[in-house]
Amino acid sequence: MGSETGNYDIVIAGGGMIGTSLALALAPLGLRVAIVEAIARREDQQPSFDDRSTGLSRSTQCMFEAMGLWDDVVAAATPIASVHVSDKGRFGFSHISAKEQSVEALGYVVINRVLGEVLQSNLLAAKNVDVYCPARIESTELGPEQVFATLKSDDGEQTLMCKLLVAADGTNSAVREMMGISAQQRGYGQRAVIGNLLPEKALEHRAFERFTPQGPLAILPVADDRAGFVWTVAEHDADRVMALDDDEFLTELQEEFGYRLGKFSRVGTRASYPLVLSKAVRLTATRSVLIGNSAHGLHPVSAQGFNLGMRDVAALCDCIADATEKGSDPGDARLLERYAEWRRADQKKLVHFTDNLVRLFGSSRPGLRTLRNIGMIGFDLVPGVRPMFARHTMGLAGELPRLSRGVPIR
Repeated sequence: MGSETGNYDIVIAGGGMIGTSLALALAPLGLRVAIVEAIARREDQQPSFDDRSTGLSRSTQCMFEAMGLWDDVVAAATPIASVHVSDKGRFGFSHISAKEQSVEALGYVVINRVLGEVLQSNLLAAKNVDVYCPARIESTELGPEQVFATLKSDDGEQTLMCKLLVAADGTNSAVREMMGISAQQRGYGQRAVIGNLLPEKALEHRAFERFTPQGPLAILPVADDRAGFVWTVAEHDADRVMALDDDEFLTELQEEFGYRLGKFSRVGTRASYPLVLSKAVRLTATRSVLIGNSAHGLHPVSAQGFNLGMRDVAALCDCIADATEKGSDPGDARLLERYAEWRRADQKKLVHFTDNLVRLFGSSRPGLRTLRNIGMIGFDLVPGVRPMFARHTMGLAGELPRLSRGVPIR
């Protein structure tokens, strides 16, 4: 923690992967930035840096390249060369390959803990970023010229002043509420069970999305020939699934996925979390803005939540860079209006896409089951459908900020 007076250009509430990425992305602009994070880095409860896997889209890869971080990230990441999508008990299936899209990989899979180590080591080297951790923002005052944020930590209370306050503190963001912004939330009645296992057959850089009666099951390639899984189960069944011993758990998971990868073994530590669709009613308030899960929380069916948040980061950095070049400060109302307008379409598109996907493949209505089969086949046969879908999942559709195109911010 710096010994400054507590006067910053930007204060970021939340020091997870999105908040830390924002601080690093802003570093070339020379602004004074503070991160406020409630959970100590050494704590096992730190949710952003656990053993879950995160899929990095092509646009997120471009961002890390432009920020000078990609070499460290890719050293511990596993490329996805193809994605196979199927519906349990149905004849339709679809696939996308990196080769047909003329890219070296559709995306990469990295363990959160490893990605967190890369981000944290670079954060320590950032000269213009102070980190207050563990500390929590208890109250805010959003004024026309500056924001006052009162922190509470083991050392007592302290007030930080800034030109812009950024909420990056997750789906249940307390700072979002302090900004006077509400969020619409709807539970899916599902829980994601996550972990990793050892398949009998190598994944060979393939990812699988298998739709089952309870919900989607994703199998992702990770390091050491292991596979990460995200298994969506019904909320009423989640406690039973989590209580199964390893052999029983693998038997049920195998039943849902099948034997395309041979027999599963050696399952690691499991964790689970409830699945909720969350949408903030707006993205900005006076000298304040939402990014990441504070703005939108998605179902993991499309593995796009983190990547959508990273595009928030890229767009906000673009707006701040342009505004500061023109002599405006980072909390200028016109800057925030530009950011909100820029991000609205992308966020709305991904929220609707993931929600409709869950509804379509979660329905047992006979008509929709037939539609799913036709859709799977049409996905592969109708010209132009796969390339368009691939561009969206790689984060390359629409107007992209500089960082998302691999162009340094400054």
